[in-house]
Amino acid sequence: MGLIWTILIGFVVGVLAKFLMPGNQNMGFILTTILGIAGSLVAGYVGQLFGWYQAGQSAGLIASVVFAFLILFIYGKIKKA
Repeated sequence: MGLIWTILIGFVVGVLAKFLMPGNQNMGFILTTILGIAGSLVAGYVGQLFGWYQAGQSAGLIASVVFAFLILFIYGKIKKA
């Protein structure tokens, strides 16, 4: 059941990040979900590094969306180059 929640929350986070990013990102369901999951993972690791989250604690929705947005921004810059 945890895997299903991870996929669903990852998809929501990915959709929110794509919604906030100007322009057209041609990403399907799978890449959008991976974007959201990656944003959540990075947010969790950075949050633990700065002391925002304890070990084993998941990142919040806002932090996950922010880091997914940053990943999408960096991906866009790399794709252009």
